[in-house]
Amino acid sequence: MELDLTPVWLTLKLAAVTTVILLIVSTPLSWWLAHTQKRWSAVVEAIVALPLVLPPTVLGFYLLLALGSNGVLGASWQALTGASLVFTFSGLVIASVLYSLPFVVQPLQNAFTAVGRAPLEAAWCLRASPLDAFFRVIVPLTRRGYITAAVLGFTHTMGEFGVVLMVGGSIPGETQVLSIAIYEHVEVLDYTTAHYLSAGLLLFTFVVLLMVYGFNRRFPAHGH
Repeated sequence: MELDLTPVWLTLKLAAVTTVILLIVSTPLSWWLAHTQKRWSAVVEAIVALPLVLPPTVLGFYLLLALGSNGVLGASWQALTGASLVFTFSGLVIASVLYSLPFVVQPLQNAFTAVGRAPLEAAWCLRASPLDAFFRVIVPLTRRGYITAAVLGFTHTMGEFGVVLMVGGSIPGETQVLSIAIYEHVEVLDYTTAHYLSAGLLLFTFVVLLMVYGFNRRFPAHGH
């Protein structure tokens, strides 16, 4: 039996792109949430956490509306590029970023809260620029948080189903990711292929998590 690995590579690509974007977006957001005194920060936290409790089909439905040709994001994108966002890889990336956002923001926020502002202020006293101080002091101190955030964001994106099905459908080579491919094999009673793909995803996820937990035990927080 010859397995079609296209959904595997597409899923890995989606997870990698999504994770990079999430780390870039979540770093300033998590830092702000960790240190702000604004009362309405609780509203922002609640919005970020919504994907944790909302059924994926609900989030996927509203993303489908927003990314469609009549939606706010979809219409703007179509006006700029002439292309649609729904049922495309770009649409999947946007949906995945929003769906996996709390899995990256929360570990980073916890890490930033634990470190506090003191190391950053000490670096400022030594005349380091704010950006230089952040990358040379805060990032090394919060490396466990970054590793945890990256792994959770990556693995969570790999396991998406409801959101990607609603936004991307199942177009081979474009939007048919691994979770959807497994579902379709089960639908046609092709349990053998579904088993191979499922077992591969299970093993991959387990190994990645095992490596992260091993790293965190070997290198405790803040380098102690």
